[in-house]
Amino acid sequence: MAVSAIEIHTKIREWVQKHSQVLLYDEENSTLLDVASGKTAPFPWRDITGFEEKIHPETKDNYLVFLFENGKQIALVDPGGVAFSPSETNTGPLRELPRVVCLRDFHTLKQRIDHYLFGHRDEPPPKEALDLIMICIAILDGARAIGFEVDDLESELDKSLRELEVRTS
Repeated sequence: MAVSAIEIHTKIREWVQKHSQVLLYDEENSTLLDVASGKTAPFPWRDITGFEEKIHPETKDNYLVFLFENGKQIALVDPGGVAFSPSETNTGPLRELPRVVCLRDFHTLKQRIDHYLFGHRDEPPPKEALDLIMICIAILDGARAIGFEVDDLESELDKSLRELEVRTS
């Protein structure tokens, strides 16, 4: 389905105006700002081959899904901001990995990891801590694949992984 630039910009602009608490769009630079994480990602609208407007079955709010020439997809969702597929390239298959994630999911899981590791120093961390770290790696790899700069988040996660290794060895 051919999509015009005007149609794309109109849909994005309308959606962001209604959901500016989770996402901002810089038209001049073609970037999306994920409000929760403070991270920006390029939005290559010229590479869009189509988009769908959908209704979330639970919230009944609309969200947008954009399809790109390279086969990637992103969605603009509330809550969450920019949603994308995680990548299992560096983790291998993960049983508990959702099909669609956002950077907000990373932050939520990272808080749980740190609670296990730093909030209960006198207790051995549960196996779940490693599972959560693996899911966070897949989220960051997926975020990087769509253009988010996540090196700082990766460094934070690496600290948690090192702490887990020390506490379980």
